[in-house]
Amino acid sequence: MAENITLARPYARAAFEVAAAEGQLQQWASNLASAAALTQNDKVDALLSSPAATASEKSVLLTELLGESKGTKFANFLATLADNKRLSLLPEISGLFQALKAEYEKALDVSITTAFPINDDLLDKLSRALADKLGRRVKLSSSIDQSLLGGALIRAGDTVIDGSVKGRLTKLADAMNA
Repeated sequence: MAENITLARPYARAAFEVAAAEGQLQQWASNLASAAALTQNDKVDALLSSPAATASEKSVLLTELLGESKGTKFANFLATLADNKRLSLLPEISGLFQALKAEYEKALDVSITTAFPINDDLLDKLSRALADKLGRRVKLSSSIDQSLLGGALIRAGDTVIDGSVKGRLTKLADAMNA
């Protein structure tokens, strides 16, 4: 059986193409995220996976729960998913859509984890440096993890830069044990 991400990819691309053509990327991203969150609800999931409900009933239920009007392109998208028994893929579709949107907008979410709080001035400098290095608009979020001991751990998409003391000690221990 194919993985969910593989099954979700063509739907995410189709949704992205429609949203981009209409200039409604943010609206579709928001709708997909809301629909994905709804499918994670146990009661909604039970209704959507019920064999007693028709595909039309499932898509109408989800459309109404989202407050979406019937006949819109998003409602039609949900109906297509329901007809093809793919409503359960909404979380994956939403994630893939967000990635396509970020690529299109040349934006990247970057998280930085440090052992101690860092000031806003340093965060701004880091954000500018990463934007220059990556050639994208950077949205930086920070968190604190005292187990890092010092330094920082930066995650930008698939790229991870581990400049933490903990990471360096782990590499040193691995090298000594090899």
